[in-house]
Amino acid sequence: MRAAVMYGAGDVRVEDRPDPKIAKPTDAVVRTVAACVCGSDLWPYGSMPATDTGRPMGHEFLGVVEETGAEVTGLRAGDLVVTPFTYGDNTCDYCAGGLHISCREGGRYGFDGVDGGQGEAVRVPWADGTLVKLPVAADSALVPSLLTLSDVMTTGHHGAVTAGVGRGDTVLVVGDGAVGLCAVIAARRLGAERIVLAGRHAPRTHLGVEFGATDVVAERGAEGVARIRDLTGGVGKVIEAVGTREALDTALGAVLDGGVISRLGVPQYEQGPLGRTEFRRNITLTGGASPARAHIGHLLPDVLDGTIDPGRVFDRSFALDQAPDAYRAMAERRVLKALIRP
Repeated sequence: MRAAVMYGAGDVRVEDRPDPKIAKPTDAVVRTVAACVCGSDLWPYGSMPATDTGRPMGHEFLGVVEETGAEVTGLRAGDLVVTPFTYGDNTCDYCAGGLHISCREGGRYGFDGVDGGQGEAVRVPWADGTLVKLPVAADSALVPSLLTLSDVMTTGHHGAVTAGVGRGDTVLVVGDGAVGLCAVIAARRLGAERIVLAGRHAPRTHLGVEFGATDVVAERGAEGVARIRDLTGGVGKVIEAVGTREALDTALGAVLDGGVISRLGVPQYEQGPLGRTEFRRNITLTGGASPARAHIGHLLPDVLDGTIDPGRVFDRSFALDQAPDAYRAMAERRVLKALIRP
């Protein structure tokens, strides 16, 4: 099969790899219908040391089941399915508690001999616990929005839930990438009355307004914090969807004492300003990697009936052999989120 492999910073290649095969009785082989490039893929794209073997890429995909292992009971060949961005058994104590990201049997696509999602097919471990059957055809117009349930929409929802967003709230979303825009959708869905979107890329913030943002703040740093506080007097709920120290500083500067900051962006720093000053403010710092499998069921009905349309974050489609171009376009901010069609 053909699949995208990263060999180092800026070096993504599409090459022939072995066709996936059932390795364990709990596996399924899924033929990919749609995949995409994640913002988190851009971090290794910018900094990964060169390797001889490469790393299969992609953790967001949906597709059609081609084959199942002997112990898979909930799926059959021909089913259209979506995967969360990690796989897991959906039965361990962590999964039972809704923390599928910490599944004791789980793992990540593209590691430990498991295929990446940016390819023609994928061997999915723990298929019954991982994959969610979709009640539409593979050519449905809903496919882009359903694909967001693999990561960006469920991650945005995770930020809104962990921040405690509720009816009538004022919420700040830091970041106008796909996750930030999906966090706007999620905050609006949960009843937020005012949503401030901190971002400076006009096409993206315009989409954020269509998704439900009521204010846009393009200023950054101290100027941005001052603008947010001038607009709102400070916010009680913040969703930080970037992962840089600057974004965290904005969140800390804008949040009210006693407020909540949910971090969604993969941190690109090891130490943050969480000393005595922040301690005295009684700020709750929460969020983290989304247990996407736990959230898919909550969001799926709203995607199916058109209540939310997160697939609009995909602003350009690429063929699989164009995956290097998709990475380049996202890294250069020419594309918000690249859809890949094998």
